[in-house]
Amino acid sequence: MQILITGATGLIGRHLVTHLLARGDRVSVVTRNVEAARDLLGPQVSIWSGLNQQRDLNGIDAVINLAGEPIASKRWTPQHKQLLCESRWQITERLASLINASSEPPAVLISGSATGYYGNAGESVLTEEDSGHDEFSHQLCARWEALAMTAASDRTRVCLLRTGIVLAKEGGALAQMKKPFLLGLGGPIGNGRQYLPWIHLEDMLSGILWLLDHPLQGPFNMVAPYAVRNEQFAATLGKVLHRPALIRTPASAIKLLMGESSVLVLGGQHVLPQRLEASGFRFRWYELDKALADVL
Repeated sequence: MQILITGATGLIGRHLVTHLLARGDRVSVVTRNVEAARDLLGPQVSIWSGLNQQRDLNGIDAVINLAGEPIASKRWTPQHKQLLCESRWQITERLASLINASSEPPAVLISGSATGYYGNAGESVLTEEDSGHDEFSHQLCARWEALAMTAASDRTRVCLLRTGIVLAKEGGALAQMKKPFLLGLGGPIGNGRQYLPWIHLEDMLSGILWLLDHPLQGPFNMVAPYAVRNEQFAATLGKVLHRPALIRTPASAIKLLMGESSVLVLGGQHVLPQRLEASGFRFRWYELDKALADVL
């Protein structure tokens, strides 16, 4: 297949490129930093410096849209909220427009989203059928998904990736989460009862390839089948790292440090991958302790 990827230099994207090339697919990537992408991804990848010069996506079999500024890297000032939105919405809208302008459009658009679509859902058990709470993360993801769905037709199916925290050996949220534990300062955050949806990078990549190769469409919760609470995650991470996990960070301190974005760690979602499992996909990594032991 001829596959176009945005966000290819990110955690998921760079590993996905490796998997696609290994199975014989041809890969093009869209990036703002051509030289860095070439150094990271290698000479087998075709690199586009943008989408403005494209009039359509004829000749592309599939588009995988993973672009977007990291959501937890900074406080949510009005300016940063705008950047978070624009970095997702603009490229998704452009991709959909190019797909619709194609006489032979890509057969599939796989487009990023996040479990943040559901907002802070408390104790509710969530599947893809549930709607989200009307807060910033939901508004961000809902618009992102709606723009992607404008590419849907009888010739192009659209899959939406509602992704949880991706556990990987390098990079991603886990790289930041483990730092206080390595210093002996780790522990639960707030009351520790909030659910933390997670997925091993290997299952995330396998899930994307599954959606690429099967006639599926719509939203998919890209999370492991067994969600854990924050306090359980902290205890398990401490055990795997052979560090204590006893120091609880008060919610008030997190709110002071992170402002509105503190909902990312003080809130949570008990999300199930109902549609992915129903399609026949089988996870390799079900148990958090084994997943963390593998990546750490």
